[in-house]
Amino acid sequence: MLNNEKDWYKDDKLIETIAGCRRKRALIFGNIYTRIYMYKIVASDLDGTLLTSDHKITPFTKQVLTQLHQQGTDFIFATGRHHIDVANMREKLGIPAFMITSNGAHVHNSDNEIIFKQNLPEDIIATIMDMLKDDIEIHINIYRSDDWLINKEESNNGCCQGHFPYKIFDVKNPPLEDVAKIFITREDKDHDKLVLWEDKIKENFSDRANIAFSTPYCLEIMDRGVSKGHALDAVAKMKGYGLKDCIAFGDGMNDFEMLSMAAKGVVMGTAHHKVKSALPENEVIGNCDDEAVAHYLVKHLLD
Repeated sequence: MLNNEKDWYKDDKLIETIAGCRRKRALIFGNIYTRIYMYKIVASDLDGTLLTSDHKITPFTKQVLTQLHQQGTDFIFATGRHHIDVANMREKLGIPAFMITSNGAHVHNSDNEIIFKQNLPEDIIATIMDMLKDDIEIHINIYRSDDWLINKEESNNGCCQGHFPYKIFDVKNPPLEDVAKIFITREDKDHDKLVLWEDKIKENFSDRANIAFSTPYCLEIMDRGVSKGHALDAVAKMKGYGLKDCIAFGDGMNDFEMLSMAAKGVVMGTAHHKVKSALPENEVIGNCDDEAVAHYLVKHLLD
């Protein structure tokens, strides 16, 4: 008991108690500020990030995204996948969401209307196909507005699903119009051999195309200036926000622009070392099979 209430500053225990209360109050209000004011848009990659390794959205993740929508936070799919594939996933999820697909080459609103499109120039497509056509070890994939084309059957194609099957095209007579992106894979998933193609394509088109790995075994080619980050910037502005209002999650080099341009870019723990090296200051969380994105959202964004 203090003899005089003015002598409170002489009681070390009381001082520590008051300081502790102030720290706790600051932390609480800091978290409230973060949740209410900081992020109005959540953008997430799919494979290796939001989806489990068997390409599914878990019930827990679905619940979290539904709660996020209910509290007024916008969710945006940001993926290298085709919009038809993602639209099917969005329907099962049951929330209105914009879709950034083909790594930003196409953007659809929540009513499935295309609001942005930037396709590869025809001369780039023709030259790349001519470069690749004699390599019998690779699979050449093309995404157009309404279809997915591949130059030959791929026995272990985990992306082939019943609602969005691919069609075979003749690599010696490829389509040149309406191509959002080209991507190359190998059944043996030999990253080093794909890197050789990355180097060759960059040697010819580094100033005219965006060339990036979405996974260590999938090399993707889009038009120059196409990226998830630039698409996210455009969508945020359309919604009345900016990149300062966005948090993004990803695991591939095709996520680099989005993770570096958003106010906060969160890297998956299972991301390739090239991603972590390129973004050394970014927070790293767990893996997709542990529902790391959903748990992060619960901790930091949900009321």
